[in-house]
Amino acid sequence: MKDTREYIIDEAYKLFLNHSYEAVSISMISEAIGFTKGALYHHFRNKEELFRAVIDKHFPLQTVTVDMETITLKEYTRVCISHTQKILEALFADEKEFIPVNYLSLIADCFRHYEGFAGQKNQVLDHFISQSETIIRNAIRRGEVRNDVDVPVIAMHYFSFSIGLAGDLIRNNSVESAVNSLTRQFNQLYALLKK
Repeated sequence: MKDTREYIIDEAYKLFLNHSYEAVSISMISEAIGFTKGALYHHFRNKEELFRAVIDKHFPLQTVTVDMETITLKEYTRVCISHTQKILEALFADEKEFIPVNYLSLIADCFRHYEGFAGQKNQVLDHFISQSETIIRNAIRRGEVRNDVDVPVIAMHYFSFSIGLAGDLIRNNSVESAVNSLTRQFNQLYALLKK
């Protein structure tokens, strides 16, 4: 039963990714998986419930969790890069034909068709920015970085660099290129902040 549910989720994910939420119907899903609509409804009440299951599995809301009191800003920078790389590699690992715009479209569908997604995403992002601010303040206090920086602005840079990966993914169609670009940006920012 669990394997069947996972199979449905994985096959529906491919359809939502390549066609969009609006274009995918229950009929299309049941045809793609070789199940009757009744069998599909045995596992999911409706398309919305199936879409939520797809997003929960394939786009988990993940945050970087560290000991904010002991981690240096340099270590935190490495953790952010590594965390982002793991997310991207997991997200695109099984894709034979990597089309970044499909992922961006699916994320937009999440905001439109997954009730509560925006709120959950904002909580994760707010946590990331707040955590970054704390770590930057601690780095200033310890003398790791200059004390004349605008902490909220630098924390937003950490956030913006990570989000900016979407542009690099679209431009170069490569996770490796996007992670290399992110690494260069973070390292340059850190070099500018360092005492």
